[in-house]
This record gives sequence, structure tokens and C-alpha cells, in this order.
Amino acid sequence: MKKVSVAHSPDADDIFMYYAIKFGWVTLENTEFENIALDIQTLNFEALKNTYDVTAISFALYPLIKDEYALLKTAVSFGEGYGPKVVKLKGKTLKPNFKVAISGEHTTNAMLFKIAYPKAKIIYKNFLEIEDAVLKGEVDAGVLIHESILTFDENLEVERELWDIWCELSGGDLPLPLGGMALRRSLPLSSAIEYEETLIKAVHVANAHRPLLSKMLLERNLIRVDAPTLEKYLKLYANDTSIQMNELQYKAIDKLFEIGYNHGFYETLIRAEDFLIPSEYQELRNS
Repeated sequence: MKKVSVAHSPDADDIFMYYAIKFGWVTLENTEFENIALDIQTLNFEALKNTYDVTAISFALYPLIKDEYALLKTAVSFGEGYGPKVVKLKGKTLKPNFKVAISGEHTTNAMLFKIAYPKAKIIYKNFLEIEDAVLKGEVDAGVLIHESILTFDENLEVERELWDIWCELSGGDLPLPLGGMALRRSLPLSSAIEYEETLIKAVHVANAHRPLLSKMLLERNLIRVDAPTLEKYLKLYANDTSIQMNELQYKAIDKLFEIGYNHGFYETLIRAEDFLIPSEYQELRNS
């Protein structure tokens, strides 16, 4: 029995997209998938250390791990008219060098924020601690991600949408690439293809059985929000476009990489489709 480590974040969309495997709805012969739930920046750091076989990552991280990880086509989250939010206390005016809490150094939202607010003083926190840090005055503002964009405290207001920053930088006609999955290149190619196909199937099955899977996750207290919020959140980040990336999504990722390269975040400019698993290998091998 092969054991494959799959690391993902504890937010609702990642859990939803993985748990068709966890509940045994999707399996792969002679393979046991072991899941690890960690906050997104921890996942990014662990990806830099080549820790897990399969891992969720921020898309902005990928050019830094391209030599060790292939980019997967599935379990992706994009924003279309929405995304992370910069929030502050209601009525507060932010100075150019305001102090802000962000969920991690290598996140997509961190890169876009740094470009838009070059003078801001950044501290990094677990995404679950950011809202409280703003409410207590530890920081002047915070960038909310995951379910927090729907449930933040009534004493806070949105200073700016990361979606608006993305539109200004990208031209305004592309979805915002937030999170994806990557697979360790050292795995045998035939196995890598099977693992990706299994994950694609898992996301498809989860999406096709959304009401039942959502009910099971809520009953087991695996989700931090109530049923209506979960439904709304999954429609944003775990939907038909999460199953397998399309051409528009590849174009959006390439634009993100281009923006990062032009602002000095990456040493080289890459294209997402050049770093996918060559799934056609299996068909050619068996022909």
C-alpha cells in the first residue's frame, strides 16, 4: 500500500474538495491518501522545503518551487469579482505607512498588497488571528481571506478589495488566481498521473454531491461556519471551475506570474502550462 501525503488548508473549500477521498467516495487501488490540514502560509513554507507529496499552495508561490513541484490542474480557487479584503476599524483613516496583518509572506494576497501599498508595515499572522488583531488595535488593518471575507465583525469596514487591485494590475478581464495544488516531481510519472486523476475525480464528486457532503462536514464540526455561509462560500471558491483548470485560468496565472516578475518577486518568467503533469504520457505508454 503506497502512502501519499496530501496537505491542504483547514478552510471550507479545501476541506470540501478533499473529503470525497477522506470519506472513501473516491479511492485509488493500493494507495492510501493521508491528509494534513495547515494554514496556507505554513503550507507554502513546507512546499519550499519539499515536505509533502501533494500540497495546497498559493499560486504566487509556485515560481519559487517549480523545480521541485509540478502544478496540478485541479482543486483550484479563483476569485471572480471577489477575493481577499483589506479591512480596518470603521471610520479609521490609514496613513501611507499603516501597520497591516497578512496571512503569509508567499500568498497571492501578500504579493498584490505589497505592490499596491509599498510603504505599509507588514506583520504575518495565522489567518484566523487577523480579524481580532484589527479589532484590538494591534494593527491598523488586516487582509482577510477564506470564510472571514463573509463573516467579519460589524465594527470593521472594507478599505479596499484585493479584486480591485488585481483588476488594475491585470487589465480587468481575468479571474484572480488564489490557491492551487502542486505535486512532488520526484514521484514516478505514472503514479503522479494517477494521483492527479484521483484528485480531479474527488473534486468532481464533491461538487456533484454538494448538499450531502456539506451536511456531513457540518455534522462532524469540520467547518467553522454555519450552513448558509458554507453554501455561499463554496459557490465562490469550490465550484465547477475548481474541478479542472481552463484556458482563461491558465491565462490568469500567467498574468500573475508576469506581474510578480515585473515587480521583482521572481527571477525568471514562466508559463503555468509548461509545468503541468504530462497526463498524455499514460495514453502514449499504453498505446
